[in-house]
Amino acid sequence: MRDACRTFFHPSQNISIDERMVASKARSGLKQYMKNKPTKWGYNLLVLADSLSCYTCAFFVYQGKSMPSQNGLSYESVMSLIDEKMLGAGYKLYVDNFYTSPMLFRDLLSKRIWACGTIRPNRIGFPKTTTNRLPRNAPRGSIQWLREDELLFVEWKDTREVLMCSTFNKAYEGDTVQRRIKDNDGQWSQVYVPIPGAVLDYNRFMDGVDLSDALIGYYKVLHKTRKWYRTFFNHFVDIAVVNAFILHQHLAREKKERPLTQKAFRETLVLELAGLESATAAPPASSVVCHNPKHITDDSTAGRRKCTLCHQKTPVMCATCEVSLCFLPKRDCFNVWHAQGGKY
Repeated sequence: MRDACRTFFHPSQNISIDERMVASKARSGLKQYMKNKPTKWGYNLLVLADSLSCYTCAFFVYQGKSMPSQNGLSYESVMSLIDEKMLGAGYKLYVDNFYTSPMLFRDLLSKRIWACGTIRPNRIGFPKTTTNRLPRNAPRGSIQWLREDELLFVEWKDTREVLMCSTFNKAYEGDTVQRRIKDNDGQWSQVYVPIPGAVLDYNRFMDGVDLSDALIGYYKVLHKTRKWYRTFFNHFVDIAVVNAFILHQHLAREKKERPLTQKAFRETLVLELAGLESATAAPPASSVVCHNPKHITDDSTAGRRKCTLCHQKTPVMCATCEVSLCFLPKRDCFNVWHAQGGKY
């Protein structure tokens, strides 16, 4: 499955790595508990996704502390997902503060992969100078930064303190963001405050894994089981179907066609896998027939006939079939009759 994810799609320049919880009640040592996640109990997958299309490019299952981690779990996780032989170089990777570390970003830069993410102040390599930290009462939009060789550390004051680390952003490029600020009179007003480019890019491209989770959650395979391998199998099927749906959207846009919805795509996929004709395929243009209602006479009350379906009086008929049918909100024989294929 992982080989197929890498083979059939090449991601855009912006990619992201994050965690994905697969809910399960099975008794297994692989099951994890994460209190800050909507799904608190389940299997933890570390996922690399394309930020633009939400395509799942690579993933692996977190196996707990038994996993080898010479440089730390976060470092080894990113390095195992970033396969420069398969992906190449020139990517911009976005990660959260669980993965971000100066050592990781420097090693990624040596592979010609840029990185940006939030960072924890207790990370090894984080600048410990206190002169560059913003005071607690700093106004909203305040920015401080420090550059160490290739690394840029940015501190920005929003509703709370935000710490960023980047290898490709500038400290400030003149960008602003709209915020509501309360003045001394207790009145709220809309103002524009400065925002670093690292924060702006992080908010724009970090949600690839979360959006992929949302696509999977709309029509996921719902099978309750206490067998851990069945849970993984069902989730891998969901990953395959959503990735195929994303590929379908790309191909449809290249052909300048309207792509199917995910529900229609899944129905078509099931029919094709079962060897049946797709119910969503459009009929030939020559066989398309439009059925429009029209009044039997110019006077809407005169010349009424019996409805073909309910046998009550109606002044309406089908212009194509020339069949009298009711066309009222509470007695819509017109659409019912045509939905049945014109059967009595």
